[in-house]
Parts: sequence; structure tokens; C-alpha cells
Amino acid sequence: MTDLLRKPSGTNGKVHDITPESAGWGYVGFGLYRLTPGQSAAEATGDREAILVLVEGRARITAGGADFGEMGDRMDVFEKTPPHCLYVPNGSDWQAVATTDCVLAVCTAPGRGNHPVRRLGPEGITLTPRGQGANTRFINNIAMEAREVADSLLVTEVFTPAGNWSSYPSHRHDEDDFPRMTYLEETYYMRLNPAQGFGIQRVYTEDGALDVTMAVKNHDVTLVPKGHHPCGAPYGYEMYYLNVMAGPRRNWRFQNDPDHDWIYRRDNPEA
Repeated sequence: MTDLLRKPSGTNGKVHDITPESAGWGYVGFGLYRLTPGQSAAEATGDREAILVLVEGRARITAGGADFGEMGDRMDVFEKTPPHCLYVPNGSDWQAVATTDCVLAVCTAPGRGNHPVRRLGPEGITLTPRGQGANTRFINNIAMEAREVADSLLVTEVFTPAGNWSSYPSHRHDEDDFPRMTYLEETYYMRLNPAQGFGIQRVYTEDGALDVTMAVKNHDVTLVPKGHHPCGAPYGYEMYYLNVMAGPRRNWRFQNDPDHDWIYRRDNPEA
């Protein structure tokens, strides 16, 4: 699998529509809408659950027969404030009507009907630093393992300062061997500040069977079907990404690349 970089189809409407079928895997789906005031988006979830993330802008949202009113207050993603998010279970539907220019991400995975429709943010989401030195980045955990809010989905935002690395030291989560490791497919939705910038992502396996390095630009999506997947932001350009992960079980367990695990052990002597 080498088609790991997905470019947006345009600048308005549904510009990404990544399904398990189009990705060649079994769990993660990712859609992205770019809407102007008055434009709407609506979907039925079918057998999949969804987490809607208002990356930027505001929209009136209804889901599962409930009216959640106008959601969103982050007009530029690089404000780094907690996002407004909504969980929508399988067997339901949702509609969003933009009240400003807005960017709406639709994160999906298999649903089992165990959780009700509910807001997931901004309450309960706090920007948290991770790493040190040039490996420092800042995390908005929307729906990670500690929050029992979904059947399959794990969703988080990451802000990587200019010149820094993220998803690093290189790690993988591509074996269903809990608790040592979990199998999780993953997408990255990328943004750059300033917008004309680029970032770098490498996806590789230790045996070299997969080794792809990509220059990612604003609104690109990358796919991580397996292997290690570090990314970096060049000097002068701040990088944001929205991660979506899902697999057979809703746990995030990974293993570092043995070649680079010394960095993790050096920086985390208590681990």
C-alpha cells in the first residue's frame, strides 16, 4: 500500500471522503466538509459511529433527534482552544448548517450502540504538553481511551511547534496483541501555519517492506495502515493534525522502533 497521501478534492463542500473501502482497511473512516454560511452537511451513520469535530468556525447541529444549537467558537484552529465536538452513535443521523465559514471533520468507525449522542467538547478537553525539547507538542484529547465515550473511535488533536517532531520517537500499533500492542488504523488531517507551509511524514515498517516519506500540505490527509509514522514541522511552520484511530478494541498500546527507543528511555528514565 503506497497511496497514503490523500489530497482534498476542492475547497468547498465535502473535500475528503475516506472510507474503509477506499483506504483498503477495515475500521477508520474520515470525511471533511468546508462550508460557507448557510451551507449544510448531513449524513446517516448506518452501522458506524461518528465524532463530529468543529475544527474551525460555527454551525447549528442536530443529531439523533436532538438539537444542539450553534456549536463552535474556534475561528482559527491555531488558536489552540478546545474544539466543540459531538458523538453520534450508529443507527442515527446528523445535520450541520454553517453559521460562519467552517471546517467540520467527520471521524467514523464501527459502532455497537453502547453510547448515546452527546457533546464531547469543549468541556473536558485541556491542552496538554507532551515530550521535551524539539519533541515537544501539545495535545487536545477529544476521545482517547480514558474517556469512555465511544465504541471504537479514538480521536485527538496535536499541535507541533515549528521545527519540532511529533509521533516520535517512531512507534507502531499494528498487531492485535493486547496488552503489548493493539491494532489501530490511523488517519492524520493536516494543517499548516502559515497555510502555504508543508510538513513531513514518514510511514515505514522495520523490515523496509513499507517505506513512504510524504510532504504534507494544508488540508491533506495521510493514512497509516501499519508501521511507524513520525512527522515533523519545518522551521517557520507550525503544524496541526487531527488523529483518528480505530481497530478491534478501543485501547492504544504501541511499541517504539527499537532503533530509536533509546530516545524515549533517555527522556523518560522513570518508564
